[in-house]
Amino acid sequence: MAMTSRRSWPSSMGRHQLDFVLLLVAVGISVPLFALLPSLSLLPSLPRGEKLQIITSSRKFYIKDDIFWKDGIAFQIIGGDLHYFRVLPEYWEDRLLKAKTLGLNTIQVYVPWNLHEPKPGMMVFEGIGDLVSFLKLCQKLDFLVMLRAGPYICGEWDLGGFPAWVLAVKPRLQLRTSDPAYLKLVERWWDVLLPKVFPLLYSNGGPVIMVQMEGEEKLLRKELSLRMMSTQIYTVDFTTGDDPWPIFELQKKFNAPGRSPPLSSEFYTGWLTHWGEKIAKTDAEFTAASLEKILSRNGSAVLYMVHGGTNFGFYNGANTGSTEFDYKPDLTSYDYDAPIKESGDIDNPKFQALQRVIKKYNAVPHSITPSKQLKAYGSIKMQMTTSLFDLVSMTDPADVITSSNPISMESAGQMFGFLLYESSYITKKSGNILKIPKVHDRAQVFVSCFSQDVDVRVLRYIGTTERWNNQPLSLPITECNSNTSLFILVENMGRVNYGPYIFDEKGILSSVYLDGQILHGWKMIPIPFHNLNQMPNPSFEMHCTKKRSEQFNLTNDVSQKEPALFAGEFFIDSAEEIKDTYLSFNGWGKGVAFVNKFNIGRYWPSVGPQCNLYVPAPLLKPGKNTLVIFELESPHLELWLESVDMQDFTCGSNDSKVNQL
Repeated sequence: MAMTSRRSWPSSMGRHQLDFVLLLVAVGISVPLFALLPSLSLLPSLPRGEKLQIITSSRKFYIKDDIFWKDGIAFQIIGGDLHYFRVLPEYWEDRLLKAKTLGLNTIQVYVPWNLHEPKPGMMVFEGIGDLVSFLKLCQKLDFLVMLRAGPYICGEWDLGGFPAWVLAVKPRLQLRTSDPAYLKLVERWWDVLLPKVFPLLYSNGGPVIMVQMEGEEKLLRKELSLRMMSTQIYTVDFTTGDDPWPIFELQKKFNAPGRSPPLSSEFYTGWLTHWGEKIAKTDAEFTAASLEKILSRNGSAVLYMVHGGTNFGFYNGANTGSTEFDYKPDLTSYDYDAPIKESGDIDNPKFQALQRVIKKYNAVPHSITPSKQLKAYGSIKMQMTTSLFDLVSMTDPADVITSSNPISMESAGQMFGFLLYESSYITKKSGNILKIPKVHDRAQVFVSCFSQDVDVRVLRYIGTTERWNNQPLSLPITECNSNTSLFILVENMGRVNYGPYIFDEKGILSSVYLDGQILHGWKMIPIPFHNLNQMPNPSFEMHCTKKRSEQFNLTNDVSQKEPALFAGEFFIDSAEEIKDTYLSFNGWGKGVAFVNKFNIGRYWPSVGPQCNLYVPAPLLKPGKNTLVIFELESPHLELWLESVDMQDFTCGSNDSKVNQL
């Protein structure tokens, strides 16, 4: 369906339009911009404030007469976004080759600060975070690179790329402002990142032609003047289908004369999808025709996305509506309806339509990279191994935090996943009313006491309260010998990555009220699941494989809605049989899944639209493969999971919001 007006986009689609306003209007405040960069090796060490005389190498990428020039030859950027942190390193080359097959000559990529500095001062640039290897691979495959270094990236990524620990800094930081404490952290991060980038600048023999950094103007200018002389260019993005050329004329007003080659730095091939919406789709021929309007008049464009990939781990972002309670977390899949699908498939109408257009303007030979086959490994029998209360009993007491009132996840040092809040109260004969005014993002409430019959505790599920549907809960009458224990399991479903509510702390962020009175005396108990760039907790394997006692087997009632770990195994006969697959969670409730200890992301088929989680072949191995899930509410009645060979975005209710472009 063609889009005729920016106003016709659903309200959830304001994210990139406002990027456009920010780029063009907010000059001198805190703006993202691109800088064309000369050689690092030629920059002498001079006192701050001294001007530098730069003599660049023979390799030059520059702007003149509103045209990009590469080594003296006019150059049209035909690029695409491809994020190394959403693709396993083993597949980087496959996805890049497919981008080359499409006809691209440039790759645009974000750098997520939170992936690289998960804890203050702890820098990670290995594995899926090996930025330098990714950039060198781009160069090996003859791509130029536009590097979006942040520190804020948006990108449907948790907290817009900021590390979650910045939310625990006191006094509170003012993100994306000239707050000196915030800028000091940014400068410290750039002091680590930029030296890795400078040797890879184009004039140093590398692939990087531009760097986009968002920062307070004085800090940005200091970084540019001390480390490099540069040409700045403000770019635009706009709704696919808009007439691009009046917008390119507007772009010129924010660049120096002759320094404004028409560039759409985010040409949308699709769109994001939140849980509870229908999957976003854009028409292939319409998208291709819109791109041709730019390329046919020597304009440049970067496809956002050429390949979306997957929000592995807990790194998906979220958006909000008019209030912070109108919360919309993103799917695990970041397929984005891009021409290269989540599994790398290019046998689709959008890839073919865009390729037909691009090949008219890029004479680079197009190699053929056939898509890999997917494989269904069939049914996987799951077994309940560890209840939530088992997990609590295994927690090191030194990791438990006590306080009068609940504290946030970040303040408790638990940046992702789940935090269990425990308190106690005296049951009234008429029952009690529980109210949590502010919870981010979803809280499941349980009560417990020592049973009269068996020497174990049984958690009784009471109900769920959510950020977007915050209702009081009635606590039932219990016959406990002492105070009744109250447990509240809070899930962090992904931090807001864009807009006025980006300072998105997680957990219980208010007092908890029992019958209108503040309930004091809390324990915060971490549930230690690892994220994308973390090694599994040493006790994780024990949690997953621990066999329940005979006593617990007697109460193994999957209808009780007590969160629990379930484990299963499937076997692959040989290395030749290892292929990409999808795990279908139809019939399950909500949770997170691990394949051979790798966090493949969240599932929530009852809300949808995503039914299946992508499992890339490099995660698998010949012989036994393990699958562990932390199911929060409703296990499949027969405890089966299916390994299937296709995507599926048909889950959820029929009244899901339409996200069709």
